[in-house]
Amino acid sequence: MSDAPPLLPEADVREWIDANVPAGDFAGKRLLLVVPDATRTAPLPLLFDALYAKLRPAVAELDVMVALGTHRPMSEAEMCRLLGITQDERGKLFAATKLLNHAWDDDDQLKQIGVLSQSEVEEITEGRLSLEVPVRINRTAVEDYDALLVVGPVFPHEVVGFSGGNKYFFPGISGPEVLNFFHWLGALITNVGIIGTKSTPVRTVVDRAAAMIPIHRKALTFVVGVGTESLHALAYGSPEEAWSEAADVSGRVHIKRTGRTYRRVIACVPGMYDELWVAGKGMYKLEPVVEDGGELVIYAPHLAEVSVTHGETIRRLGYHCRDYFVKQWERFKDEPWGTLAHSTHVRGQGTFEGGVENCRIKVTVASELPREELEAINLGWADWRAIDLDAESAAEDTLVVRKAGEQLYRP
Repeated sequence: MSDAPPLLPEADVREWIDANVPAGDFAGKRLLLVVPDATRTAPLPLLFDALYAKLRPAVAELDVMVALGTHRPMSEAEMCRLLGITQDERGKLFAATKLLNHAWDDDDQLKQIGVLSQSEVEEITEGRLSLEVPVRINRTAVEDYDALLVVGPVFPHEVVGFSGGNKYFFPGISGPEVLNFFHWLGALITNVGIIGTKSTPVRTVVDRAAAMIPIHRKALTFVVGVGTESLHALAYGSPEEAWSEAADVSGRVHIKRTGRTYRRVIACVPGMYDELWVAGKGMYKLEPVVEDGGELVIYAPHLAEVSVTHGETIRRLGYHCRDYFVKQWERFKDEPWGTLAHSTHVRGQGTFEGGVENCRIKVTVASELPREELEAINLGWADWRAIDLDAESAAEDTLVVRKAGEQLYRP
C-alpha cells in the first residue's frame, strides 16, 4: 500500500473524466454503458453522472446494461440506486435512458459472433482442454448500439487473475458457452495458481472472444481504495489497454503481504454479497494465507441463500476440490462447468485418491444457512452469534478481515 497512488477527491475524478474521455469517440453513436451489478465496490453514481454530462450531448442514445454474468437480474429501482438516479430524475432527466439487465440463459437474447476453434482452445489452454467453443453475446448490445463503453473496477480475481476490461463482455454479457469454458479452465489452474496474476490463459480467452465483437469497444477502468469507494486511479482506452493500466495499480493496492499463514482466518463478507455464490469471494482472497489443516470461516450473518440461480445444482453437487471432479470426469462432465468451478474455488485445494477426498483446509460458513444444509453440501457450520470478532482478532494464530472479498492476501 505504501506505493499506491493517493485517493482522488470527487472533483478530481470529474476533471479527469472531462479531460480524458473524448466525447468525439462516440459522436453521433448509439452508446451502451456496460456496468457491474451491486456485488462490486464502485462509485457508480459519481462516474455515471460525470460520463452522462460529458457524453450525452454528443451521442444519439446513451443507455446502460448491467453485466450480470449469471447473477440475478436487478429491478429498475435497484438499477437506479446503483447509478445514483433518484425517482424524480428517472421520470425527467433520464426518462429516455434504458436500464437493461443481461440474460445469459435466454437464447432469444443471445447472438453468436464467432467460434474459438478446437486448435485455438488447445493452444490457449496449454493442452488442458480440447473442444470448440461458440462465442455468443447479448444480442441487444451488438445489434441496437454502435459502441460499447465498459465502466468497471479492477480487482484480483480467482478465475481470470484480475477482473475488469473485456471481462465485462465475457462473462458479463455473454452466453453460457464461453462462461462455462473459461471458468472451468480457471478451476483447473486453481484459484491460488491464478488470482492476482496479470497474464493468464483465461485472460487470453476473454480477450480473444472480445475481439470478435463487431462494434466499437472502449473502457473506463478504475481502482477503488481498500475499504472505501474513493479511487486511486482511472484509465481510459481500449478495454485491453485500460485494463492493463488499472491491473498494474490494483496489484499495488489490493494485494496485501502478511509474511505468514494462520491457523484460523475469519472472512467477514459485506452485505453486497447476499448469496454464498458471491460470498465465496471471502475464501478466494484469503485461501493463500490459511495454513495446511487450518480453517477459513465465511462470516456472513446476513446471508440466507446459497444461490437463487444455481442453488439446485450446488445442492446436488456439493462443494469439492478440483480433483474430486477431474478424477470422476465421466460422472460430472455434463454438469455446468461454471458451477463446478465455483464449487472448487469455494472448497479450495485438495486431493481425491482411492475414493477419498482430502481438502487442504476446512471451510466453515457462519450465517443464517442451517447446519444441515451446509453439511449436506460439504461445508462446515458455525453459529455467527457465538463468534466474538474482537476476541478473535486478539488471538495470535487468527486473522480477522473485516471486509473480505476484494483484497487478496498472500503470505
